[in-house]
Amino acid sequence: MDNKKDRLIRGTAMNGKVRAFAVRTTALVDELRRRHDTYPTATAALGRTVTAAAMMGAMLKGEEKLAIMVKGNGPLGQITAESNALGEVRGYVQNPHVHLPSNSLGKLDVAGAVGTEGFIDISKDLGLKEPYRGSVPIVSGELGEDFTYYFAVSEQTPAAVGLGVLVETDNSVKVAGGFIVQLLPGLSDDEITEIERAVGAMPSVTAVLDQGLEPEEMLRWLLPDVVIMDGLDISFVCQCSRERVEQTLVSLGQHELERLIEEDDQVEVVCHFCNEAYVFNKDELQVILDQAKS
Repeated sequence: MDNKKDRLIRGTAMNGKVRAFAVRTTALVDELRRRHDTYPTATAALGRTVTAAAMMGAMLKGEEKLAIMVKGNGPLGQITAESNALGEVRGYVQNPHVHLPSNSLGKLDVAGAVGTEGFIDISKDLGLKEPYRGSVPIVSGELGEDFTYYFAVSEQTPAAVGLGVLVETDNSVKVAGGFIVQLLPGLSDDEITEIERAVGAMPSVTAVLDQGLEPEEMLRWLLPDVVIMDGLDISFVCQCSRERVEQTLVSLGQHELERLIEEDDQVEVVCHFCNEAYVFNKDELQVILDQAKS
């Protein structure tokens, strides 16, 4: 893995009729691999999902945030990713110890692990009374095609989505990243065809990143006239804390807390997103029980 910082780039092209994002998420995906001990195919599927989440989070503003749940019928189970407008991303996969034989192209079989049936659910907290929710069926399980389908059907914005994770022989992440090119109103048929040809002719995301190219160069490969607007650092951040876990325990209620104190010397609560363990002994549980009673 290189030591380059994870970065996301936003740009526009074709006189503002195209909006584009490109990102390197190598450090983020390798951090998730380390925390969750994911096997290579699981690393690739989780990495593609959090890469999409990072770019979709960059479409938000202020304190807005989103959650993605990939619910396929494959052995991975559910993949969950969360992100926000600050470039903070976290995620996990239900069954991290999944690794399948390579597919017919000699690549990690992400579709086989995710499954080719199921749904992708996306929830956006935009600060309104109710979150925005979108859901589409899984169309391939490769995830890039599935997020492309999501944008077309749920957000009614045609888009091309490329996602990739390259795993080393020691299971670490060599490179990871992706792009989203959104087609806005006003594009001519010739301009759309030009973009489609560029996307089709571009090497895989991992091949581009493995050459040492930056996200800006990925966008220029796809959109020669792209104007880079700004950038955003991408990082793994989990919002869990001991105080939040204590509040979760309080919410269990008096009866359940009394049962825990009676049956166990200590209670360990593990955060799904970061795998951090929070341990509470009997005395600490008694303090939490007193809070629950007050």
